[in-house]
Amino acid sequence: QVQLVESGGGLVQAGDSLRLSCTVSGLNSYDMGWFRQAPGKEREFLAAITWRGGNTAYGDLVKGRFFISRDNAKNMVYLEMNNLKPEDTAIYYCAAHNLGSGSFYYASNYGVWGQGTQVTVSS
Repeated sequence: QVQLVESGGGLVQAGDSLRLSCTVSGLNSYDMGWFRQAPGKEREFLAAITWRGGNTAYGDLVKGRFFISRDNAKNMVYLEMNNLKPEDTAIYYCAAHNLGSGSFYYASNYGVWGQGTQVTVSS
């Protein structure tokens, strides 16, 4: 069964750090990405990592603050988030990138999504 399950969200204060986890089941050799969606806004690309972990990509708004990693032996993908700001408040999703579909930046290029985990940053 193909399944992505995010965890690690919660309520934090501005300036705090948080690490999100994505447990991957039923998928092998997939590039993975993280997105977020705030109320009334479109889903936003955050980060992506190739399946061997050799290459990463980041959205401009989080570059230098967020870091993606993976542990294929544990079937896990992580998003380390530092210096969180109230505008980072959103539901965070991990997703599996469709093979050969091109850019990491577009949500339409991802075929499997988790249910999301809420991150709330208070000021």
